[in-house]
Amino acid sequence: MMTLGSLFLGAFLAATLLPFSSEVMLVAALVAGEIQPTLLVAAAAAGNILGSLVNWTLGRFLLTWQHRRWFPFSPAQIARASDRFSRYGSWSLLFAFVPVIGDPLTFVAGVLKVPFWRVTVLVSIGKIARYAALAATV
Repeated sequence: MMTLGSLFLGAFLAATLLPFSSEVMLVAALVAGEIQPTLLVAAAAAGNILGSLVNWTLGRFLLTWQHRRWFPFSPAQIARASDRFSRYGSWSLLFAFVPVIGDPLTFVAGVLKVPFWRVTVLVSIGKIARYAALAATV
């Protein structure tokens, strides 16, 4: 049985570089039908958004440790995300849900000092829309 807490945690971890799929968890919970779909989407979105905001915080305040082994983003990932970000600006954060590129985008937004409120709004729109669309297809 899936709980809202485990879905929240799974979605949070999926927003980091850990290999985790919150979509699989959400679909499994939706198919089980034990919890209202709206609550499941809210829990998944909240966890995933919070994970992205952790990435933003890492970029904003912890870039000085980017060459350490434990640092979650490689210089190549930072460079690719910086390129995308400079090409499309803050609007690229609407695609923070996309695997592989989304997490570095939120990190680079922190490096570039994009305001917290803007990151929160744009990331939230994209992630909520993704989970709602997924729920609508199940």
